[in-house]
Amino acid sequence: MRPTIKHIADLAGVSKTTVSFAFNDPSKISRLTYERIMAIADAEGYVPDPVARSMTTKRAGAIGVLLPQAIQESLRNPYVAEVLRGIGAVCHQEDLFLTVLPPLKGFLTNAVRNAAVDGFIALGVEAAPEIAALIRQRLVPFVTVDGDAGLGIVNFGIDDEAAAERVMDYVLSFGHERIAVLSLNSELSLVAEEHSSRTGSRRLAGFSRSLELHGLSLRSPRVPVCPVDSTLEAAREAASRLLRELRPTAFVCMSDIAAIGVYAACAQEGLSVPEDVSVTGMDDIPFSFMLDPPLSTIRQPGVQKGSFAAAAIIELMRGGKPASVVLPAELVVRRSVAPPSRA
Repeated sequence: MRPTIKHIADLAGVSKTTVSFAFNDPSKISRLTYERIMAIADAEGYVPDPVARSMTTKRAGAIGVLLPQAIQESLRNPYVAEVLRGIGAVCHQEDLFLTVLPPLKGFLTNAVRNAAVDGFIALGVEAAPEIAALIRQRLVPFVTVDGDAGLGIVNFGIDDEAAAERVMDYVLSFGHERIAVLSLNSELSLVAEEHSSRTGSRRLAGFSRSLELHGLSLRSPRVPVCPVDSTLEAAREAASRLLRELRPTAFVCMSDIAAIGVYAACAQEGLSVPEDVSVTGMDDIPFSFMLDPPLSTIRQPGVQKGSFAAAAIIELMRGGKPASVVLPAELVVRRSVAPPSRA
């Protein structure tokens, strides 16, 4: 028979509450009592039931991270791993589990309904009314990373529009006029037939403002916009097609992983970066400076975004009122952009 908390309490000569403190909050009992209870529990093979524990403490002991895609797809983008690293560091400090929550049966609303967590961090997921309403019904904290602070939900991100304008200005300063934009592909299912990601829209707005100041437009055939998944393979395929059909002299990518895909496409087509094709990214993931040539990109603090978001969830759990933060982003100039080839 499986040993119970009452059995351990009887053997230790203490109350069930004291045994509960030993496993959930040892600071409330003496070290001697704690060690005696744990020794008896080990000897008897007692392991607390996590479901019963959560019913007693009213806590799951976990923070849930809502992802826009399936885990195997999301983690193909190194930027996502950077954000998760920041969240995980705070969870480790606070003795909390980190639960990664992709869309369940195609919909994030299903993940929200079924997740045993104390709060949600939405990564690259806009706060659709259905999701926000569900989380409010559950009475747990909710913040976003790369969301929209204008919706009244605490968010941690950069000024995407300004960052996009800055990188496009940089490319245009070299004289490029045939510029392919690899944008973010929205594949998120929030509710039936709803797909949303405003990060891409904000970046397109920044690109558009810069282009218009230089007499160009996102509506021009010379500036094609191609949405791609945040994977090297998807970007490589799209870039190869664009190089064969339109031969742009520059690619401005909304993620570094897409820029790496462009490097692969250039190699496949026998072209050199930046002599034949210039390339920029956004994120400044660790691989960016190791490319040949190193990638010019927008540096955004993924780890810091994650740690700020996790700290905010914990503050909300404790009754605090954290504020949204716009973190700094900077253009990192390396060697992947040059004047357009005249060949």
